[in-house]
Amino acid sequence: MKKVLVACGAGIATSTVVNSAIEEMAKENNIKVDLVQIKIAEVGSYVDSADLLVTTAMTKKEYPFPVINARSFLTGIGVEDTKKQILDELQK
Repeated sequence: MKKVLVACGAGIATSTVVNSAIEEMAKENNIKVDLVQIKIAEVGSYVDSADLLVTTAMTKKEYPFPVINARSFLTGIGVEDTKKQILDELQK
């Protein structure tokens, strides 16, 4: 099971949209995921346990797991590309 961090600035609004999309993709592709919805400031406390970070916030930090920018979920532009990136990581 992959632990996926879904982060936005406050950990409430935009991460909920992304969280739902990842949940749906995981179900459709029969992938078990542990989704953790957090504020971008909380990512550091998950560096030892997370497999992937999907975020709508800006981050300049380096993490030991892949970071996928999910702002496309807010703009509606490039959503399919972002979903493919997320799915590729989940299937590794």
